[in-house]
Amino acid sequence: MFPIRDHNPSGRMPYVTYALMAANIGIFLSYWPLFGDPEALNVFYVNWAMIPARILYAGNYETLISSMFLHGGWLHLAGNMLFLWIFGDNLEDEMGHLPYLGFYIASGVGAGLVQMLSEPLSVIPTVGASGAIAGVMGGYLLLYPRAKVDILIIIVFFVRILPLPAWIMLGLWFAFQLFGGLSMPTEGGGVAYWAHAGGFVIGAILTLPLLIRRGGTAFWDRTDGHPPHPEATYDLARTRIPKVRRK
Repeated sequence: MFPIRDHNPSGRMPYVTYALMAANIGIFLSYWPLFGDPEALNVFYVNWAMIPARILYAGNYETLISSMFLHGGWLHLAGNMLFLWIFGDNLEDEMGHLPYLGFYIASGVGAGLVQMLSEPLSVIPTVGASGAIAGVMGGYLLLYPRAKVDILIIIVFFVRILPLPAWIMLGLWFAFQLFGGLSMPTEGGGVAYWAHAGGFVIGAILTLPLLIRRGGTAFWDRTDGHPPHPEATYDLARTRIPKVRRK
């Protein structure tokens, strides 16, 4: 189950979102050949990935930013770029280009710090834009809790597109991150659950002043929690589960 699009078009070209996507993809392609040499790839990650113990003892704080533009594989990159493409344009539209860029970087750095605090002695490299993108998702939820998000559900041969309110989809995602963080053993590696959860909360907090400037709960009342402009419609929309009638 993963989102494929929302029904929330932006009012202007999301230049920063597109630039961030291009930067992530371009940087990944630049070191893609290293995946054929595990030792060289490890050296690269040691130098540029976020390693909690190195930040704690060596002060390598610059890796909190550099690690945001690194990924561990094609699927990792594709998943992050999909989420950024779906949710980033609306926050950029609402915040403005440069404030949105600052918000994105701040969310990513904050997510990295949360991950570092959760495992301060870890020597496992952490890479990915997911902490910053989690911040985007937290801000999106705060502004548009009832925006429609199309979810693609695949269970073996069962494939359906189901529109859900953002508060359900993003709320479930956040709950999964909390559960993963609480259940993952120390030094477990694999997924930086606390970076995701921390980035989400930080993004919501950083978006709160914008919501207040828009009128707070009055902003939700005016739009009923939906986007403040007409929703997008798609030719391929909700798919129905056929009913089986009794004989």
